[in-house]
Amino acid sequence: MVNAHDLLWGMTPAHLPADAPAWAVDAISAGHPVVVRRALAEPDQVAVGVRGRLREQRFAAQMPIAAVRRRVVPEALCGVISPRDLPALQALQQLRPMLAQANWGVSGSAGFELATGIEALHALSDLDLILRTPDPLARDQARDLLAKVNTAVCPVDLQLQTPFGAVALREWAGPSRRVLLKTASGAHLVLDPWQAVA
Repeated sequence: MVNAHDLLWGMTPAHLPADAPAWAVDAISAGHPVVVRRALAEPDQVAVGVRGRLREQRFAAQMPIAAVRRRVVPEALCGVISPRDLPALQALQQLRPMLAQANWGVSGSAGFELATGIEALHALSDLDLILRTPDPLARDQARDLLAKVNTAVCPVDLQLQTPFGAVALREWAGPSRRVLLKTASGAHLVLDPWQAVA
């Protein structure tokens, strides 16, 4: 089973719809992986996103599950060391010891770069992380974690992955009673991200 943020290899240009932009065809032709999206897909397909070289180059597509040749999960990237010296990678180095006891992973541009060696980060990139939280994380614990994350040398977007979707740590640690839970069927305002959306 694949999860949001997993990187998948094996997609071919033939799997792209006819209206796919040229840059997406180029990325797939070059053998770049696609990232699993949190969205509904046809049976035997997985919702994926194709990344281009530019930030605005993101294309939503579907990939046959049978075509997957390789999969890298965010957790597999925690210990990968990059030769590049950028704020997002410095922040990753800084946060590793703090997250050592947790089930966490690297996603976004940093995850893509660490998994592929393709330069996707720049000097102003945020660091995207995920934290698997199968059990509820108390809001005061979330505030403590956010305080640690906020010591990083660049902005960090940490997403809590609950059994029902994802919620931003920053939001769960904040004052709002309701928070935005991202699910395969869309985003929902909820009181408890660890309960199924009605």
